[in-house]
Amino acid sequence: MRLVVQQFLTLDGVSQGPGAPDEDRSDGFDQGGWFVPHMDEVFEEVAASWLGTADALLFGRRTYENFARDWPVMTDHPFAPLMNGLPKYVASHSLTTGTWNPTTVLNGDVPTQVAEVKRLPGRDLQIHGSALLAQSLLAAGLVDELRLAIAPVVVGRGRRLFPDGGAPAGLRLVSHRTTPGGLSVHIFESAGSPAHGIYGAGA
Repeated sequence: MRLVVQQFLTLDGVSQGPGAPDEDRSDGFDQGGWFVPHMDEVFEEVAASWLGTADALLFGRRTYENFARDWPVMTDHPFAPLMNGLPKYVASHSLTTGTWNPTTVLNGDVPTQVAEVKRLPGRDLQIHGSALLAQSLLAAGLVDELRLAIAPVVVGRGRRLFPDGGAPAGLRLVSHRTTPGGLSVHIFESAGSPAHGIYGAGA
C-alpha cells in the first residue's frame, strides 16, 4: 500500500482543530473550527474521491479516540460505511486495544511497523489528521503522497504539520485546484531529498 497523508491546513500551516471549536484545545488552542466555513459540494466530492482509494486508515492516538467516539454514531453520513468498515491502525504507547473495530494497535517501533503495513496488498493507507504521526513518518521517508486542503485563514498559533526544525523533504506537485469556498487543494508526491537547483549552497 501507499502511505498517503491527508491534512486540512490554514495559510500559516496550522492543522490543529479544523472541524469544531472544542475539537482540540490542547496547549490552549482556542481557534478551532476554521476549516468548516470553507467547505462546499466541490470539496465534498474531492474528499469522497480521496476516501474511495483507501484500503486502510492510520491514526495517532488522539485523532483515533476522537474518530472512534464520533464516527460510529454518524450513521447518516455518506462516509460512515467506509470510515467504520475499513481496517484501522493506531500508533500508541498507551492503548493496548482499540474500540473502533477493526483496529490494530501499533505500540512498538512505529515507523518499522508502518513499513510492514505498507507491504500488505492494497491501494492507500491513509493518515487523516494526526499531524505529529505524519511528521514522524515524513521524517522516516515513508510517506508517498501528501493531499493538502488549505483554507484561506490565518489563526496565528497552533500545531503545524511542518514545524520549525522538521525533517527536509522534496515534493513533486501532481495536481492542484481551488474550490468555490476558497480552499486550495494540492496533491504532492514524495521526491526524496530537496533539490537546491540554481539557488544551492553556492548561490
